Amino acid sequence: MLYRKNITRPESLLRIVGGVALAAAGLWWQGASPLGLVLAASGVGSVLSGAFGYCPACALVGRKPVE
Repeated sequence: MLYRKNITRPESLLRIVGGVALAAAGLWWQGASPLGLVLAASGVGSVLSGAFGYCPACALVGRKPVE
């Protein structure tokens, strides 16, 4: 693997659920406006982070890999 997981399984599940909710809310309430697309992109990023179990921002601040 090219990376080591640095978020736990419960946090991954929360990121996936929250990301789906953020993307849906951004597109539902804002539509295809720039703000809606930014919210949807943020939600997709959160879903990907949860799916892979790796968060680049957490790695930048020094969070240790999950054993």
